[in-house]
Amino acid sequence: MRSIHLPIALLTLGLLAPLSPTWAHGEKPDQVRILQEQLPTNAPGKKAVMLTVSYGPGQASPAHQHPGAVMAYVLEGAVTSKLNDEPEKTYKTGEFWYEAPGTIHSVSRNASKTESAKLLVWSLVDEGRPVTEPLSQ
Repeated sequence: MRSIHLPIALLTLGLLAPLSPTWAHGEKPDQVRILQEQLPTNAPGKKAVMLTVSYGPGQASPAHQHPGAVMAYVLEGAVTSKLNDEPEKTYKTGEFWYEAPGTIHSVSRNASKTESAKLLVWSLVDEGRPVTEPLSQ
């Protein structure tokens, strides 16, 4: 009987893993809020995700990458970002950027130590893949 329980447990874990709230953007459960997820009929095998990322004063995300394409728009405040080998750049409310799949996002932080910041993020990712993955060491 014991040999049956292990495969069932591993299968259950594998099915639930995509539902876990683990994001490279931080450990706070309210930092990332999924607004919607859709399976576009004109992009079989892909999932479109729209979410917000909220940064408290001085808050930053660990280095990460996105397996799918990402478009980010600053809703409020200012966010400093570093993509691949490009220099750090600070984006203010109303500004935006694009990240190609696999882009290394080594810096993502609130540019202010006193005010909050918030991003609107849209991503197109393969079904079953997370929007964000921690950067492999």
